[in-house]
Amino acid sequence: MIGMADAITSALELAVRDGVFPGAVLLVQEGSIIKRCDVVGAATLAPSPEPMTRGTLFDLASLTKPIATATAVLRMIQRGLLSLDQPVATWLPAFTGDGKARVTLFHLLNHSSGLPAWKPLYKSIEPPEAGQANARLHAQILAEPLVYPTGSRSVYSDLGFILLGLIVEQASGRRLDRFCREELFAPLAMDSTGFRPRDRPELASRSFAATEQCAWRGRLLRGEVHDENCFALGGVCGHAGLFAPADDLARFVAALLAADQGRGEGPFAGVPPILLDQFLSRRSTPGSSWGLGWDTPSEPSSSGRWFSPRSCGHLGYTGTSLWVDRDRGWSVLLLTNRVHPTTRNTKISSFRPLIHDLVAQTYFSLSPQIRPAAN
Repeated sequence: MIGMADAITSALELAVRDGVFPGAVLLVQEGSIIKRCDVVGAATLAPSPEPMTRGTLFDLASLTKPIATATAVLRMIQRGLLSLDQPVATWLPAFTGDGKARVTLFHLLNHSSGLPAWKPLYKSIEPPEAGQANARLHAQILAEPLVYPTGSRSVYSDLGFILLGLIVEQASGRRLDRFCREELFAPLAMDSTGFRPRDRPELASRSFAATEQCAWRGRLLRGEVHDENCFALGGVCGHAGLFAPADDLARFVAALLAADQGRGEGPFAGVPPILLDQFLSRRSTPGSSWGLGWDTPSEPSSSGRWFSPRSCGHLGYTGTSLWVDRDRGWSVLLLTNRVHPTTRNTKISSFRPLIHDLVAQTYFSLSPQIRPAAN
């Protein structure tokens, strides 16, 4: 095991030298026990290099979807404030048009609503207008026509999760960032996790992993959301915008695994395992590996070859990922700044399965896993 453990550190260091990412934090845990935390490389390369630290805050990008938005919806379902079969139009009456009456919260969570994947909403404004055009940009999403029949397949959609964020706000009477801070993160002492971190004086001086040298905004992004649509909407969205350090996310994963075994706490208190399983498990949507806000392994998978079929996870565009093996009770959190200084770097695609295989070979009791193809 010692040799394989060294192989994990060596792979991370080699990835930095090969330009896969400037820096990374890799955290491996079993249940609530952190087995290892590797920290390599730089949090930023410009204007001068600064070392990555275990406490560096990362722009989680699409990890916002499962950790914040889907968990918020789960919490509100447990309280009886939302249900999976509710039409979207129940909460967002402007969501009308051909076929939209059939779209439910389930479809948004499952990426099977019929909405397109993405639209460059931000291009209709200038950066100084960010946050001031919410109503207009939200109206554009609500008016977006469906591009395939609801439930017939899955198309990963940022637009659907932006709408889920709005639904959480409508149903809770609180802005998404406040709801998540009070209901999800504070109960788990995830004190450094949240949206718009530079607005919080206690976080403003913390180490942030830099992302892109953004041509649209004319600056290097560090401590502000990389996703242009989220920035245009004010930095608080259902699809992106969450920042966190590794140890906060370890607490979230520990609580998730405990809840999966019927020991719910914090945001999962009172959530029946059967309801949680609906979110974490692959649904029956044709050709899809998606659960509700969470993905599952399918060939080929960024989780590598050894995570069990009941595993769940998600990727973030900025270079973040989380995979949780529910059968073994293990998780692997990989936080990187691979888009720094440019998004043209795609080397992480081949690195992710490699590092997950190394972790599995080091820590898992390996046996062949028969993984279902996306049905």
